[in-house]
Amino acid sequence: MTATTVGPADGSGSGDTAAPAARPSAVTAKDLARSGAVRRRKSARLKIWIGSVGVALVVLPVALAGVLPIPGPDEQSLSLRRLPPLTGGHLFGTDQLGRDLLSRVLHGGQVSLTVGVLAIVVSGIIGLIAGAAAGFFGGWVDTVVSRLLEAQLSLPLLLMLLLVVALFGPSIPVITFVIAFAQWPEVARLTRSLVLVEREKPYVAAARVLGLHRITTLLRHVLPNVVKQASLVILLLLAQAVLLESALSYLGAGPQRPFATWGRIIADGQDYITTSWWLVTLPGLVIVLLVVGVNLLGDGLRDRARRRKGPQTEGKVSRA
Repeated sequence: MTATTVGPADGSGSGDTAAPAARPSAVTAKDLARSGAVRRRKSARLKIWIGSVGVALVVLPVALAGVLPIPGPDEQSLSLRRLPPLTGGHLFGTDQLGRDLLSRVLHGGQVSLTVGVLAIVVSGIIGLIAGAAAGFFGGWVDTVVSRLLEAQLSLPLLLMLLLVVALFGPSIPVITFVIAFAQWPEVARLTRSLVLVEREKPYVAAARVLGLHRITTLLRHVLPNVVKQASLVILLLLAQAVLLESALSYLGAGPQRPFATWGRIIADGQDYITTSWWLVTLPGLVIVLLVVGVNLLGDGLRDRARRRKGPQTEGKVSRA
């Protein structure tokens, strides 16, 4: 009895089974547009865009205050006292001494932003060094840094700042280092946790096998891998530094006259808040715009960094 092989219907004579036709995907472009990843990507872009605009609206006029066609911040005219906004060529109005409020806000922002930027630079350097040393070397170094962090975090922040300023005087260098001293624990804690993860990776073990010094391994190989994530936290600390400087100036512990800082401008105008609302409201809105812009920009950059890190990590795992 002879077995008959049944071929395909087209008579090609092949006995192989034909591959099934590819079925169309049930996931449409509309479904992809509503996915969580796309929403997070759009949210990160929106945060970065809105934050950048908010920061630019404050930083650029403050940086260009010296060349803008506005009166000097200390030019007084008692006949023009407490003019409302958009009156007599004064965009923000005038204060109780007839000084242009916009000029005082912009020139005061130079002092506040200078203190804030210098403070986050100093706190970032201290936090990176202390956190990296604690996470990489461990032992007594980690113990000392951890106890310092716990001791400082247990103290009331504003009272500690006021005490230090009262002891050493309310000068710009003192206030800068005081704010930096108050902010370094946050950078140190994050850097320590990141370095603890990095030191267990194979490239650190390879550097140890090759005979590289531990400090060289830390500075040349470990720190470059964590500084980007730590810098995002340092950026977010700018908003906190500006708020701390404004709070100290409002309480009379900030840079003394003739410096016009945002906190002092609000403190000088609080007695007229019921009759001249712009003396407090407009400087406060500038501070709010800067703080919200910095926070949105930092959050957006952090979300984008996490999204980029995810596919790289998955690729490394799949190749393993």
